[in-house]
This record gives sequence, structure tokens and C-alpha cells, in this order.
Amino acid sequence: MAKVYLIGAGPGDPGLLTLKARDVLASADVVVYDALANASFLDYARPDAEKIYVGKIADQHAMSQWQINQLLVDKAREGKDVARLKGGDPYIFGRGGEEAQELLKAGVDFEEIPGISSSIAAPAYAGIPLTHRDFSSSVTIVTGHENPDKAKSAIDWPALARSASTLVFLMGMKNLPDIARRLVEAGMDPATPAALVYRGTTPFQRSLVSTIADLPAAAVREKFTNPSVIVVGAVCTLHDELGWFEKKPLLGRRIVVTRARAQASGLAASLTALGAAVIQCPTIRIEPLADLAPLDRAIAGLADYQWVVFTSVNGVKVFWDSLRRKGLDARALHACKVCAIGPATARELEERGIYPDFVPAKYVAEGVIEGLTKQGGLKGTRFLLPRAAKAREILPEELRKAGAEVDVVPVYETVPACDGKDELLQALAAGGLDCVTFGSSSTVENFLAIVSADELKRHPEIKLAAIGPVTAKTLAKHGLPCDVMPEEYTIPALVQALVDTYN
Repeated sequence: MAKVYLIGAGPGDPGLLTLKARDVLASADVVVYDALANASFLDYARPDAEKIYVGKIADQHAMSQWQINQLLVDKAREGKDVARLKGGDPYIFGRGGEEAQELLKAGVDFEEIPGISSSIAAPAYAGIPLTHRDFSSSVTIVTGHENPDKAKSAIDWPALARSASTLVFLMGMKNLPDIARRLVEAGMDPATPAALVYRGTTPFQRSLVSTIADLPAAAVREKFTNPSVIVVGAVCTLHDELGWFEKKPLLGRRIVVTRARAQASGLAASLTALGAAVIQCPTIRIEPLADLAPLDRAIAGLADYQWVVFTSVNGVKVFWDSLRRKGLDARALHACKVCAIGPATARELEERGIYPDFVPAKYVAEGVIEGLTKQGGLKGTRFLLPRAAKAREILPEELRKAGAEVDVVPVYETVPACDGKDELLQALAAGGLDCVTFGSSSTVENFLAIVSADELKRHPEIKLAAIGPVTAKTLAKHGLPCDVMPEEYTIPALVQALVDTYN
């Protein structure tokens, strides 16, 4: 039987989505979603799932609430499982209870999957525990959306003012002056600590602590707007001591990752963990060559090679796929020594049971030549290089100069891609980019097909980061500077170089 799942997407940090929510999203036939703090959650949905936006922001409503209710019922009656994705928690000022009642009335099976509410998460990320033995033993969550012109408020302001409870107001920035006034008029000490947390748990989080009397003026002065959580109570004094999220070294920096999506996860995750707002715009896609017969022949003759040199993670993956197709495994390399250019390539081999005999100190072709030469004479030594279809020729040329016999076997190619192009161009137009990272020359060339070199030159505030000197030279070829380049040509070193640049 079809079912509707009312799912809480949490406050914005993608790591706060629950495992159950992720799994339901991955299996649902239809995803009905609000204006989410993190739209990347939609990536968990099936590629063929129907995705319907029903967000309501201020006066811009994609659908009315009754239309949303009817949509959920209709899709379920079509026999489709529906993931109704809502920001925060569906039952905390999310109208999830109303939707559940309508589903029940229509005879539609439903399930509620709780999410982490911004009322809890935003203060926590700002270093404000809502309860603390020294300050408060209870929490009151209040809507800040109530019309201040109502003849009689539904909120018991005197009770809130008298309580020792921590108060959390959601959706209250428009009414902040009225909220502060009502609390003080109801007897709250004007010096009671109060705080604002803007876009809590996201890379754009900001917070401030003041007093309930001064908070409205401080909000105007510091330009705080919605979405902000309002916290009132003595626990706000812990902000400076316990605040951790806003100390992240790349907080709020908008950084573009241009690597192929399959390769970008490590870089994107590292930058996100340091507080950056990552825009993934893969400018290349890695594809195995249509004709892998040359690789199959090389694998059949592995016993004739003394060395196999893997220049990239992609080369390792395609090589192993070919091994598996032939019913082989790591034992096929028993007669060969193995070289890996770079620690990422080495790790990829180690996961397959091969510990490289040589990893050069410098992760470029020149480093391979220097290191192999020190290990002994290369004359007459046979090398196999499974690599990209288009690559620098310096490695095979220098090996041959040293007397080695080299078989270069192309196994994959990089083809242009432009995923994330719209988000990139919107951020560029809004003047919201801090840095673009490039992991290879091909990412540079393909990125410049989306954003021209002349356009980038008009934005000197955008730093360009290259993984190494070869990529930096490609930037220079187009008259562009390389503002950031690590001494070690690895992703972790590139991340550290960005941290050093912005701190």
C-alpha cells in the first residue's frame, strides 16, 4: 500500500539529516519538498522520482496548504510512496500535524520521521545550550509569527516573563521589537540576556548576544534578518565560551569545486567540514574508453612487465574493472612492481590489496623519473602505463630516454560536463564567490567554457586555486593568476592552503 512519509529535513547542515529520512528519500516514488535550507537532500532521491516544489516563503507560495494536502492524498491514491520533505521538524511549527490529519481523514497511510528543529540546533551551533543546571531546567518554544495587532494575544506573556524557562522564538524577526516590548512590559528584567542566530547550522551562520531590551536595536545595527532564531535567557551568556561553529576557518566562504563528481566528494567534504559553502560544478566527467581491447591485451601479458605505473585513481579503477571482467584479481600483478603517483592513487591500490613499491616524493612525472632512476638502471626495463587518453608525454618520453621500454595504454578519458552551472552563474552574478579550485588542466579548460577568462579577470576578488604547477600553467596560458597552490600536490594540502589563505 502506498504511504506518505512526513520527513523532517533538519535545519540545514546536511549531516543532520537522519539515516531513516535518507533511506526513505532513496526509495520514494514522489518527493514533495519545501524551500529547504539545503537542497542537496534531493540528491538522495531516485533519479526517476517525481520532484514537486511546494515551498512557501513570505508571500511567495508555490501552493496553498489545502492544495499541498490534496496533492499528498492524490499521489498516494495513485499507488505512489511519497516523501514529504519539510525543513526542521514537521511537527514543530511545520504544519505537519495538519497534513497528517488530512491524510488520516482520506484513509492514506502515513508515517512521521522527526527532524532536528532549528529551535534546538541553531542555538547549539552558536554555543547556547537551551538547558543548563546553573541557568535553566526547561525550554519554551514559541511562535514569533503572531500578528502584533491582534486584539488579544494567544501567548501568555506574563507567564513567559515570570518563568525561569529558556525561551526560543521561531519566525519572529519581523516581530522582534514587539516580542521584546511585551516581555519587558510583562515583568521580565530588561537586562535578561538574549541572542539571535541567523541561518543556524549553515555556512552563513551568524550570532549575537545582547539583552532583551537592546536586542531589537542590535539586530538592526548588525543587519540580522530572517531566518533567525531568537533565544531569551541566562544560557545566552555561554555563547562566547561554548561557541564552536563560527570559529571554523572557512566559514561562509563560497568555494567552487570543479573536479568530476565522482572525485569531488573528498574535497567537497573537507571544505564543508571547515565551514565553507561548496558549489559543486563538475566541469569534467570520467568515462572508460569504449575500446578497452588494448588494456585487455596488456593485462594478458602482465608477466612481461617489470613495472606498472598508475598515475591516477581513475586509472586504478578502470584497470581493476578490466581485471574483474577477466576473472582476475590482485594476484595478476604478482610479477610486477607497482608505482603510484600520489597518496590518493596509493590508497586506491591498497584498498585492492596492492601496496605500491614506489610512491614519488613529488606527485608529478618528474618525481617519478627521479625516484625510479635512484632505484637502479632502467635500461631494458618494461613499463606499463594505464592512464588517461590525453596526458602529458613527459613520463613515457623520459623513461624511454633512460632506456626503458614503455607501453602507454589509454584506459579512460575526461569529457566536458557542466553540472551545477546554474548555481555557479547565479553566485557569480550576485558577487558571491570567493574561490574556484582546479584539480587538473582539463578542469581549467572546461570551466573557462562556462565562465570566460575575461569574465574572471573582471572579478579579481575571486581567488583561483590549482592543485599543482601543471594546472597553474594552464591558468597562466589564459592570462589568469594562480592565487593558491599547495607545496604538496594533494587534495589535503590544497585544503590546508585555502585555510592558510583565508586566515
